Amino acid sequence: MESCKIKNLYNLNETIAKDLFTGAEYPWEVLPRISAFILKLGSMLPEEDYEKCGEDVWIAKTATIAPTAYIHGPAIIGKNAEVRHCAFIRGNAIVGEGAVVGNSTELKNVVLFNKVQVPHYNYVGDSILGYRAHMGAGSITSNVKSDKKLVVVKDGAEYIETGLKKFGAMLGDEVEVGCGSVLNPGSVIGPHSNIYPLSSVRGVVPANSIYKKRGEVVEKE
Repeated sequence: MESCKIKNLYNLNETIAKDLFTGAEYPWEVLPRISAFILKLGSMLPEEDYEKCGEDVWIAKTATIAPTAYIHGPAIIGKNAEVRHCAFIRGNAIVGEGAVVGNSTELKNVVLFNKVQVPHYNYVGDSILGYRAHMGAGSITSNVKSDKKLVVVKDGAEYIETGLKKFGAMLGDEVEVGCGSVLNPGSVIGPHSNIYPLSSVRGVVPANSIYKKRGEVVEKE
């Protein structure tokens, strides 16, 4: 599935985690590596730009962190990022430069590229969000199947067994997810695509598409 490869989803120059993807073909392959990568990278971040706060949490000095936000390590919060009121970062999280983690938003085992916005009541777990991806209010990634089986990425008749029990969504660069949508385990959304509000998404959505509902995906004009 060519469309699901890292090279076709992400501009790796728009994340401090570029080296995390070295040697991987598909983005979900790096999910188990995020924790160790943060610990290694965090120890090398320049002290003039980043401050270590608590155990294994590195926060850029230009970032804005609400006093009510909770950040558990390992975590890196990038330059000019904003972590708002009552955000809950549970660990293994990289928040890119200029990204927004909004009120009551929860993150776990994620990479947010630069300028990502998850600004209102979002849950993002075991997922990777590309440059300028945006999730509307109340939209979430569902990261565990109801039958607890391993996640399979499906694109029509093609499929890839990931070997992962926890796998939310891979959002390409500049993806727009409408309010109240659920991205089911193993969802892969191609760059520059839009998801209609209140959608329940499964499988692969091609790049430059509009997802209206299951079975109705149209190419952008």
